[in-house]
Amino acid sequence: MTGSVFSAAISGFLLGASLIIAIGAQNAFILRQGLLRQHVFVLSLICALSDALLIAAGVAGLGTLISQSPRLIMAVTVGGALFLFTYAVIAFRRAMKPEALQAARTGEAMLGPAVAACLAFTFLNPHVYLDTVVLLGGLSAAYEGQARLAYGIGAATASFVWFFGLGYGARLLQPVFARPASWRVLDVLIGIVMVAIGASLVGRI
Repeated sequence: MTGSVFSAAISGFLLGASLIIAIGAQNAFILRQGLLRQHVFVLSLICALSDALLIAAGVAGLGTLISQSPRLIMAVTVGGALFLFTYAVIAFRRAMKPEALQAARTGEAMLGPAVAACLAFTFLNPHVYLDTVVLLGGLSAAYEGQARLAYGIGAATASFVWFFGLGYGARLLQPVFARPASWRVLDVLIGIVMVAIGASLVGRI
């Protein structure tokens, strides 16, 4: 690997990491599933592969097309805001029922609904498209050939490292969440994050 290609890969990795490592709906969901130890591998893989797919699309030039389609961005924004507000209500209701949280820790949630929620958090969030497709894709124009490919691979690698690290690293916090009160606080925080992100999306309409 030449110096320019390696430099492009590192740049892609660092930029991808800086955009992913933030308190957001997708990260909050993976954190909770990691604490519950429910379908961590599958959900982390879905998030990472989804990011990789969107990054690839952006590097291939789709970012420019999306940025020129206000109607598409508007549709995703409205759908994403509605979904986030709905999930916020669910999180607040969980926080009010400690017995439901106790059951959640000991029971195995079904994979189907978890995957559906994961996909919704990923593809109904306009920030995902703006970060991966538009921003990362647009900045990839500074590279050519193998360097551009390395840039995209570096950015996608950051997603894999982050989501699997978050999902499995959450288990280290399990002693803290041995009490229902801790789950109550987490769900309240998740609900607040969802409302804040949803409100920011509505503000753009």
